[in-house]
Amino acid sequence: MKKMKIALLLSAAVAFTACGSNQVKEEPGLKDALKDKFLIGVALNTRQAAGQDSAATKIVQQHFNAIVAENCMKSGEIHPEEDRYDFTQADEFVQFGVDNNQTITGHCLIWHSQLPAWFCVDENGENVSPEILKERMKEHIYTVVGRYKGVIKGWDVVNEAILEDGSYRKSKFYEILGEEFIPLAFQYAQEADPDAELYYNDYNEWYPGKRETVVRLINTLKERGIRIDGIGMQGHVGMTNPTLEEYQATIDDYVNAGVKVLVTELDMSPLPEPRRMGGANLADREAYRQEIDPYTDGLPEEVAEAWNNRMMDFFNLFLKNSDNVIRVTMWGVSDGDSWKNNFPVRGRTDYPLLFDRDHQPKAVVTQLISKLTEE
Repeated sequence: MKKMKIALLLSAAVAFTACGSNQVKEEPGLKDALKDKFLIGVALNTRQAAGQDSAATKIVQQHFNAIVAENCMKSGEIHPEEDRYDFTQADEFVQFGVDNNQTITGHCLIWHSQLPAWFCVDENGENVSPEILKERMKEHIYTVVGRYKGVIKGWDVVNEAILEDGSYRKSKFYEILGEEFIPLAFQYAQEADPDAELYYNDYNEWYPGKRETVVRLINTLKERGIRIDGIGMQGHVGMTNPTLEEYQATIDDYVNAGVKVLVTELDMSPLPEPRRMGGANLADREAYRQEIDPYTDGLPEEVAEAWNNRMMDFFNLFLKNSDNVIRVTMWGVSDGDSWKNNFPVRGRTDYPLLFDRDHQPKAVVTQLISKLTEE
């Protein structure tokens, strides 16, 4: 596939800047308040990247200076068949970022989920040989990274490969190549764009076993001369887990290992945490649904206040570590966009993001802007 035309992208960026110079100056946003601290990012869905959600676009332009694709750059979307790529939505996403002067992150190159069915198997459904899988990984990474070379700042090279106990996920990549698939992916990405930043991304990294394995991975890559610039800490958090102390300990371990930290998928649910359902009959299922979906008509005032206070605590933690936290990315623009609304039961109503369903900022947004502006 041909490389995306950087000249066209850059000219679009110039045009956007020139056009923007004639606009009325907006009220300060999060990106202005945090400009000396870290990038503030957001994940975009395909409608937003295509410019079909004007309310979301306004929020992104005012408050965020970094973007990541929610789904359209994952391998199942971008490389559905061995001999066919579909860059339509990925190109729209990248173009949106250039047009709006955003720092763009590619997400993600190698992941066991949302993986096209053909990638790791032959025509009979049997695992391919190590050499064939290496070649497929290399071709995929070279093609995708090469297309956006010089435009995308950094890549989530490998996503979610390590379990909470520190063992490796038994994915097809691991079955065929063992632990080696991660260094190979980073090597190929580094070769495809030597100037792009390279990240490993995962969730629940405050579990000591997982964190220890990630640190060993960092050391292994560095010892072999393969670059790793940062670790993405997915911020899918709740009202009690993890503790701020656990989060700080994780940041400390990664910084001590010689990499920067990115908070990559931040959302915080104020709802009860899912548990194993006790029974299988209809009454039990309905009782469970009501238990974990209690606020279908909006958050009670005291719950909203507790949510704002805990989100502010996390941002204060990020600010305290701003020498080493280089980006904080929300996983969605507003509450209505969040994947949490349908997890773990369809139709669940959640409130995990910085902007509500009416695209209005929550109290923590105005508090952060006021706090940092006054400083």
